[in-house]
Amino acid sequence: MLNMAEGVARLGALAESPVVSRLAHAFANAGFDLAIVGGPVRDALLGHPVNDLDFTTDARPDDILRIVKPISTAQWDIGRAFGTIGARVAGEQVEITTYRADSYDGVTRKPTVEFGDTLEGDLHRRDFTVNAMALRVPTRTLVDPAGGVEDLVRGLLRTPADPRVSFGDDPLRMLRAARFSAQLGFEVDPATADAMAELRETLKIVSPERVQAELVKLLITDDPVRGIRLLVDTGLMGEFLPEIPALRLEVDEHHHHKDVYEHSLTVLQQAIDLEHLRFPDAAPDLTLRLAALLHDIGKPSTRRLETGGGVTFHHHDVRGARLARKRMNALKFDSATTDAVAQLIEQHLRFFGYAEGAWTDSAVRRYVRDAGTELDRLHILTRADVTTRNSRKAAKLARAYDDIERRIAELTVAEELGAMRPALDGNRIQEVLGIRPGPEVGKAYRFLLDLRLDEGVLDEAEAEGRLRAWWSEQG
Repeated sequence: MLNMAEGVARLGALAESPVVSRLAHAFANAGFDLAIVGGPVRDALLGHPVNDLDFTTDARPDDILRIVKPISTAQWDIGRAFGTIGARVAGEQVEITTYRADSYDGVTRKPTVEFGDTLEGDLHRRDFTVNAMALRVPTRTLVDPAGGVEDLVRGLLRTPADPRVSFGDDPLRMLRAARFSAQLGFEVDPATADAMAELRETLKIVSPERVQAELVKLLITDDPVRGIRLLVDTGLMGEFLPEIPALRLEVDEHHHHKDVYEHSLTVLQQAIDLEHLRFPDAAPDLTLRLAALLHDIGKPSTRRLETGGGVTFHHHDVRGARLARKRMNALKFDSATTDAVAQLIEQHLRFFGYAEGAWTDSAVRRYVRDAGTELDRLHILTRADVTTRNSRKAAKLARAYDDIERRIAELTVAEELGAMRPALDGNRIQEVLGIRPGPEVGKAYRFLLDLRLDEGVLDEAEAEGRLRAWWSEQG
């Protein structure tokens, strides 16, 4: 709940900070207005940490640069064409932008840059009312022409202008609505949500890179499920990640299975909870969250309705990994993240065979070998994938996974599983067998690696003897 008295006090403290005070007096002495704008004002009122400082002014870019040079240690004008000058003042990085009154052509997201004359006009063109507030400095006057404070109190996301006009100008704002809903825990105004559904197809003019960036920002919030529901309900998710709404499979009156869409959202939330529990001080794990959200996207295309009311999803893990790789490539994710997510999806079912009967040490070693650097994430994803309401079944699976983690820990201490290599390297294999580099060396290495996985650590003499015996059998 927003406490206005406390919020005003925090705004006052922000205005008194060295960087704000220094800039405010420099612009006032030069005869120009200056205001803190957008996110910093919102976050100060809410009691959230204020990180990046954004300012707006009636000064033009050349004037901004002239004013900040004497009080800053660095300046950059890469955004000059859009009215933005960056600087480092009192040890902090700031951006100062001339009032804007842009217009859009409705074909691209690129505006025709036009400088404005008033702070109120600049605020009216912003994305949401809670981001359309400004604090004039040094006078400490709060400017809120669209009712942003009221919306903060109500926990509501609403556009300052008609949402159809706002989203028509910049469709990316629709994805920002989902992100801010998740980040702030706010509801979206019904008219705003209706406009998102109506204009969802305009998202096609937004580049994949920008869509990906907003998806990432959504997923690393504390409650991404809220934003994902909004994107699915308005149809926006279908425009860039159609595999998620496709999880809402039709219910057949004769064949019953769990709701795959709701299951996936539950797995995502449980994975986040486990992530916080196991690594409380770590940054949000995007790779894990993507894998949790996408882990069952292979189910719709592999669903088979069996006689007697059964339903199967054979090989949905493999199919899902392929679909995830294809979609992430389309959204321009980097190859390392894409590979890791696809690997986790493909391996997320491996453990469930362990619950049916304890694995041999060889099977445990192979599980570790195949998971590689993704083992910690696979632990979390596999545990999060248990959403059954049958408490007895859930307890059995939890005990089984406790057991496999214990065995992995014991084998790691005893056998250094993290360095899963055979006793002989390629050079030694060539010496023992008297062969030159070639395919035979690779086959011999794989033979020794299988021995390592099946039987554990072998000393070098034993490995050489087993290698010679194997080689003689190869003819």
